[in-house]
Amino acid sequence: MKRKMIMTITLAQYISQMQQYPALIVTTILTLGVILVNGWTDAPNAIATCVSTRSIKPKPAILMAAACNFIGLVVMTAISPKVAETIYNMVDFGGNTSDALVALCAALVAIVVWATAASYFGIPTSESHALIAGLSGAAIAVHGSFDGVNGGEWIKVLYGLVFSTILGFIAGYAVVKLVERICKNMDRRKTEQFFRKGQIFSGAAMAFMHGAQDGQKFMGVFLLGMFLAQGKAEMTAVAVPLWLMVLCAVTMGGGSAIGGEKIIKAVGMDMVKLQSYQGFAADLVAAGCILLSTLTGVPVSTTHTKTTAIMGVGASRNIKRVNWGVVKGMILAWVFTFPGCGLLGFLMAKFFMMIF
Repeated sequence: MKRKMIMTITLAQYISQMQQYPALIVTTILTLGVILVNGWTDAPNAIATCVSTRSIKPKPAILMAAACNFIGLVVMTAISPKVAETIYNMVDFGGNTSDALVALCAALVAIVVWATAASYFGIPTSESHALIAGLSGAAIAVHGSFDGVNGGEWIKVLYGLVFSTILGFIAGYAVVKLVERICKNMDRRKTEQFFRKGQIFSGAAMAFMHGAQDGQKFMGVFLLGMFLAQGKAEMTAVAVPLWLMVLCAVTMGGGSAIGGEKIIKAVGMDMVKLQSYQGFAADLVAAGCILLSTLTGVPVSTTHTKTTAIMGVGASRNIKRVNWGVVKGMILAWVFTFPGCGLLGFLMAKFFMMIF
């Protein structure tokens, strides 16, 4: 079940393989569709706070997020592609590559459906969790059991879930308290100016880490689909090529440009009213948590990490400042993503294998 990524493939070779293996065209379109959806549902979380505190206007923020997504994806993948490897090794679709490819396509369709519905209702659900759940549900459908799920890699998801929740909340609370203590006797107008500018930096850092985490996850799916389309169930030599990083980053940036206003409003405005120094603290904490997770190969949700950091920041002043009604809706969305999208992936895979 373990697969290491060492070999590389050029863009020309990939295009040639698309002509040779028509199924690869379908997987490519679907994967790009999932990345695009991620761009308008997950990416807005990175810039939600700096937009909500009016440190930067929405359009420049989206352009900044798109650029930083790309830089983060390229730089962090070059440093450590562990997150891509985790996703690549998370499921085993079995030796029948025809069924495996159909199941992968079904999982991707399930993810797009789930994410689009969440975006429509303005619920900041996690595309990372939807991706993992959809792939796992499809793998279970192929095997008819849990044999297709790599528990050793899946446990990292649970670690990431606990890590991002606890550390995000506690660190958000602690960092904003530290900032308040440091700035206690300073001129309020000067500190406000500093943190408004600082929020542009912290928002860029969040977008950078979003590209690093989520971009790697989808590159892992890209590579998996590429080899399944060629009829190869096991690969031991694959590297992440630069052209694929560029393609994923540009697609994600395009998704960010399409929409995301509802998610920005839900995360940056409705859940808790933030001042610029609070938004700065929340962004730095979330970016730091995601950086640590990326370097250790633990897939975490940008949405989850950023939201828990904001909750910690809001609770530092007064627990009642947090709109727990909005928080409850988000938590329910997270809780139902794993079984919901997993079941959707399972049913889609069964249906697709029956008709194709």
